[in-house]
Amino acid sequence: MTSFGHDVYDDVIVGGGHNGLVAAAYLARAGRSVLVLERLGNTGGAAISTRPFAGVDARLSRYSYLVSLLPAKIVRDLGLDFSVCKRTVSSYTPVERDGRPGGLLVGGGESRTRESFARLTGSEREYESWRAFYGRTGRLAEKVFPTLTEPLPTRAELRARIADEAAWRMLFEEPLGQAVEEHFADDLVRGVVLTDALIGTFADAHDPALAQNRCFLYHVIGGGTGDWDVPVGGMGALTDALAAAARAAGAEIALGHEVLRIETDGRAPAEVTFRTAAGEGRVVGRTVLVNASPRALADLLGEAAPAPAAEGAQLKVNMLLRRLPRLRDTSVDPREAFGGTFHIAEGYAELARAYAEAATGELPSVPPSEIYCHSLTDPSILGPELVAEGYQTLTLFGLHTPARLFEKDNQGAREVLLAGTLAQLDAHLAEPITDCLAFDADGRPCIEAKTPLDLERELRLPGGHIFHRDLSWPYAADDGDGGGAGRWGVGTPYANVLLCGAGAVRGGGVSGVPGHNAAMAVLGH
Repeated sequence: MTSFGHDVYDDVIVGGGHNGLVAAAYLARAGRSVLVLERLGNTGGAAISTRPFAGVDARLSRYSYLVSLLPAKIVRDLGLDFSVCKRTVSSYTPVERDGRPGGLLVGGGESRTRESFARLTGSEREYESWRAFYGRTGRLAEKVFPTLTEPLPTRAELRARIADEAAWRMLFEEPLGQAVEEHFADDLVRGVVLTDALIGTFADAHDPALAQNRCFLYHVIGGGTGDWDVPVGGMGALTDALAAAARAAGAEIALGHEVLRIETDGRAPAEVTFRTAAGEGRVVGRTVLVNASPRALADLLGEAAPAPAAEGAQLKVNMLLRRLPRLRDTSVDPREAFGGTFHIAEGYAELARAYAEAATGELPSVPPSEIYCHSLTDPSILGPELVAEGYQTLTLFGLHTPARLFEKDNQGAREVLLAGTLAQLDAHLAEPITDCLAFDADGRPCIEAKTPLDLERELRLPGGHIFHRDLSWPYAADDGDGGGAGRWGVGTPYANVLLCGAGAVRGGGVSGVPGHNAAMAVLGH
């Protein structure tokens, strides 16, 4: 049976994903005794790098893949050996109009972007609207992002801090589709804007519950700029650095330890029961921080799962190519097109149709998705031979594919959806993407696809939901109680049990924010 360094720990952390490791590093640096219990044989959770293709020296960010919400403060505080790279191109969206291939390139300098808008839409109006719209979200981001690592503001306090009633109404009160339609006339431009509201979120542009608004908000406030950056060395470089920082500060990390139960009355130290290959064991923690979903927390406490049930809505595909494919739009270099986000079937009407089809239980007939190439910005994830031979990675993220669509036949639905998604990509290529795929040591093409049910099975994400549940507004109710989540948005009904995973208030994405905030709550900040 496992032998630990303490009979009673100040803090026991359930789950060694990136948020749990952030909390462990902060708490251990404060001189507390810390134990992290991780079910798998590695730390990192969804933020890992692996070699998924047999015999191929390509270390891919298998699940989470871009960094937007990680505050530089956390990197500095913990002295992490970790960095990110900026992408020179934001996005490219191919389209065929009047029988001619073309597209919208955002990036490469203002004049080039302006020219691309004008060529697509026939005037300067859409570009000027684009500048005004993102100028407003950029100013909002500068004010909102720093609050993520501060005690929760109330709704009224955040509104006053933003001090822009039009921006507040646009993002916090009215369905995002209204603002998109008011600002933009071109269907493709509207779709490009809306996509940031739908990453891992199954919602219509006019959903009155505003799930799409909350998703959009987190996508445009990252880093105070909304930039989506490439983690140098892959996502695993971040979690490896976090694990090293936690251990260096004195935290113990026990792999292969699956937590089964947490028993506490909220006042006395909690008893945590775990299982290993050798059998069951127990450890006591004065405080327990749970880096897992709210549903998993309820299961560990023996309580009813929170409603509504979480449901993921994405297809994740990893590919390794021998070379980038040629485009039908010859005005754009493939290295630019794939260097940013490459939007596929994400026009505004196409997104609406895909949502409507999925909502009635059908796989989207024209599956929307977006792609980016990590290795164009950071080739360090590939072995030297692959780099020399021109190999590249592609990461594809499909939208509007809720878990319910895979419940009857996960494998069959995955195959149909993957084929349909690649067909939509091929429509804009001068050659099939399958002709560019590399092959592994066993002669199989280097491509893998994950549905929400696959993510639930592999990572324990509830319903495959990458945010653990629908994203929250980054504020407390006006009475300041955080909806029961406390001053830092991490509280539970038990004073000595905190939620430090993506399901906390201001959780979601690769941010470390819930881990930081849970540690601050423990330390009494």
